[in-house]
Amino acid sequence: METTELIRIGVYGASILLILIGLYAVLIKKSLIKIIIGLSIIDGGIHLLLIGIGYIKDGTAPIFSSGLEGSASRMVDPVPQALVLTAIVIGFGVTAVALSLIIRLYRHHNTLKIDEIKNLKW
Repeated sequence: METTELIRIGVYGASILLILIGLYAVLIKKSLIKIIIGLSIIDGGIHLLLIGIGYIKDGTAPIFSSGLEGSASRMVDPVPQALVLTAIVIGFGVTAVALSLIIRLYRHHNTLKIDEIKNLKW
């Protein structure tokens, strides 16, 4: 097995592991902060998976110039990179909004445990 294939398997395995760890935190943990951390871990795993999909061995940046004829086959796909950059910004915004809602919920109920929050009326 070639080194590139081993690296690709490792990246895919690490991304799936991150997604599973995040799912565990979202489904099992009862604290809202831990659930948000789990969602961020899932987000990171998906980003790693998308970057791994767009990898090409000995690939170059997708910048065309007049002297690089015939090198289009060696260029990496820019779509996963752009998608990951967009997803990072969106994930940051979603996390910020979720944390602000959690702060407001804590001020009202004095707890972050889902089991202890009985009445969610403001």
